[in-house]
Amino acid sequence: MSFFIKSYPLARPALFALDPETAHELTLNSLQKAYNCQFSRQLLQQQPSLPSTLCGLPLKNPVGLAAGMDKNGAYIDALGNLGFGFIEAGTVTPLSQDGNPKPRMFRLVRSQALINRLGFNNDGLQTFIANVQKSRYREAGGVLGLNIGKNAATPIAGAINDYLLGLEGVYPHADYVTINISSPNTENLRQLQNDSELANLLGHLQEARKRLSDEHSKRVPLLVKIAPDLSREQIDAIADCLPKFEIDGVIATNTTIDRQAVANHHHAHQSGGLSGAPLHEMTLPIIEQLRKRLGSSFAIIGVGGIMRGQHAAEKIAAGANAVQLYTGLVYQGPSLVADCVSAMASSQKAAQAS
Repeated sequence: MSFFIKSYPLARPALFALDPETAHELTLNSLQKAYNCQFSRQLLQQQPSLPSTLCGLPLKNPVGLAAGMDKNGAYIDALGNLGFGFIEAGTVTPLSQDGNPKPRMFRLVRSQALINRLGFNNDGLQTFIANVQKSRYREAGGVLGLNIGKNAATPIAGAINDYLLGLEGVYPHADYVTINISSPNTENLRQLQNDSELANLLGHLQEARKRLSDEHSKRVPLLVKIAPDLSREQIDAIADCLPKFEIDGVIATNTTIDRQAVANHHHAHQSGGLSGAPLHEMTLPIIEQLRKRLGSSFAIIGVGGIMRGQHAAEKIAAGANAVQLYTGLVYQGPSLVADCVSAMASSQKAAQAS
C-alpha cells in the first residue's frame, strides 16, 4: 500500500474544516485529477486480492463501494483505482433533480457518523448512462452495480414507472442493478417495502427483466436495498417476497432514522439518514436474520458502519457474501479497503484451519 493511500489522515483535518458536501466534491475532483495523471494514478493504485463471487459475478475481492459516493457515475474509474472489488454508482432517477435544500450533510465526528438528507440529487438518467459508458472499469475486470430510484416529484402511486424507466436505461450497462426503496430522504419511498407494494413493484420489474434479458441476451441480477429500521416481521416478509420474484440479492442496509446512538450530539436533531459507526452493530442481526430466512445461496451485501477491517469480517461472519463502504472511507480513507480485505482473508483462513 502506497504512502499516498496511507496519508489520508494527514489530509483529513483540512477536509473536515470544510462543509461536508463541499469536502465530498473536492475529494472526488482531486481523485479524478490524480487518476488523469499516469504517475499519480500509479501512486494511488491498489488491488487487494481475495477472489470471490457475488450473484455469479467474479470479484477480485468482496469489498465494494456503496451507492451515494458517485451519484452520477462520473468517477467510476478513479474510484475503481482504489482497489474495490466492485463499485455501485447512483442512486439515479429518470429526471435530474437538485435534491433537498442545503445544508444537508452533517458530521458527527465524536460518533464517527454522518447525517445526510441529500434526497437523490443527481443529473438524471441520460447523463448517468453517458458517464457510465465512458468508464473503463468493467473492461478492466471490475464489477459495476447501478442503483436506481424514483424522482421526488413522482407520486408514490407512480413510482413503478420511474423504476421501470431506470431499469430500462441502465440494464445494458450494469453487471447488477439495485432497487433503492429504503432511502429516508425521499417522501414515502420506504412504504414500497410494505408487503403488497413491494410485491407489485417487484412483479413489474421481474417482467421487465425477462423482456430486457431476451433483448440484450444477458440476465442482469437484481438486488433490493432495505432499511435498518424494519421490524423482524417486516424483514421476514421481505425475505419471503424476494425469491418469489427472482430477485438475486439484498443489500442490508441503508441509513437509519434512529438517533438513539447519537442522542447527545448537537446534530442529532437533523432530519435524514444516519450512517457510520452506530450502524455496524445494528445491521449484524438483520444480516443474520436474512441469511437464516433466505438460505445459504442467496446473495447478501452487508453495509453500515464498517470503520475497520474487523467490522467487515464480522459482516461476513453474520452471513454477508460481500460488504460495501461509504462513511468509513470519510473517516479512515482508502486504506480501509485493503484493511477490510486483509481482515476477511485472515478470518477465512482461520475458519478453514478449524
